[in-house]
Amino acid sequence: MMKQLKKGTPHIFLLLYLAVILFPFLFVLFSSVKTDNGAIAANPFGLPTEFAWDNYVKAWVNAKISTYFVNSLYISLAASVSTILIASLASFAITRMRYKQMSAAVFQFILLGLLIPGNALLLPIYGILKNLNMLDKHWALYVPYTAGAIPFTIIILAAFMRSLPSEIEEAAVIDGLKAPGIFFKVILPLTVPALVTVFIVNFLGNWNEFLLANFFISTDNLRTLPVGMVGFRDTYNTNYAQMAAGIVYSVVPVMVIYAILQEKIIEGLTAGGVKG
Repeated sequence: MMKQLKKGTPHIFLLLYLAVILFPFLFVLFSSVKTDNGAIAANPFGLPTEFAWDNYVKAWVNAKISTYFVNSLYISLAASVSTILIASLASFAITRMRYKQMSAAVFQFILLGLLIPGNALLLPIYGILKNLNMLDKHWALYVPYTAGAIPFTIIILAAFMRSLPSEIEEAAVIDGLKAPGIFFKVILPLTVPALVTVFIVNFLGNWNEFLLANFFISTDNLRTLPVGMVGFRDTYNTNYAQMAAGIVYSVVPVMVIYAILQEKIIEGLTAGGVKG
């Protein structure tokens, strides 16, 4: 009995933690389909008596959530894919370079990118983008998002590639493959779990990023969803139902991605932890 209780205690705490995390989202979800502020005040945490699905339509069209959503989606996707492409090539070179000292030096240099706080680079990035005439364009977000995620991505991918047996590459060389063929036909397919992990982590970071998007983009039609939600809040601060609908739009894509790819995320994060 005591042994079962000890095993069940962590699960109980995790369930309580899950309830605390989900409780605010359920409040937002229920509020998004209520008719008005009075319905929310009368029954804040309960299901509505009448479902007002048009709140989502009004938030999507009237508050330009559709524009902000599309901007965030394609910038986040483009930056995440670019980061993976660059980092995977760099990780392959680092883990398979013949010159071990040079490989270690390059890897240590890349690790320095994790030691510098992102906010400390705000002014230097602003100056560089201004000189390149990229401000108030989506390039102003795409370039920093891509470059900023490279160190973390290389760490994860390099750990995964180191765990792959070298015999696979030796067999590929015997079959006549050169370095590009080995990378694209052998290493890259085997690295899919780690690729999915870093893609999701980078995508979520880009999706939720606010500071750079707020300072580098001033044209309303170019704004991303987090920045657009601030203006949405100021405009619709008297209509909490539509505000809740806008919040749901920003949260649901993240939840869907996690639900579909959670196994790959866990598999990629634990890559390289156990050898043999």
